[in-house]
Amino acid sequence: MENKEKQEGQFQLELPQNVAQGEYANFALITHSRSEFIADFARVLPGLPKAVINSRVILAPEHAKRLLMALQENVAKYEHEFGKIQLPGQEGKTIAPFNVNKGEA
Repeated sequence: MENKEKQEGQFQLELPQNVAQGEYANFALITHSRSEFIADFARVLPGLPKAVINSRVILAPEHAKRLLMALQENVAKYEHEFGKIQLPGQEGKTIAPFNVNKGEA
């Protein structure tokens, strides 16, 4: 008989090989409806007028809030270890390290 604790509170995660490499994103767009949050991730390259979404994550509102809390906790840990993360200008509400519409490299 299996350990009852393992049955109730623990589970194993499998990381398939095609997902293990990950997708790099430097731009995120988050929208929501009453029933779900949608996070689209893309890679914006200098000089290109278009970015292609390479990943979409759809979350229930409760899971979106849990993700927010987990990110806040991990950013705090990161800043404690490595120093404050500086955001130049902190303009806008999306993540893009360069001006998307100027077409400069």
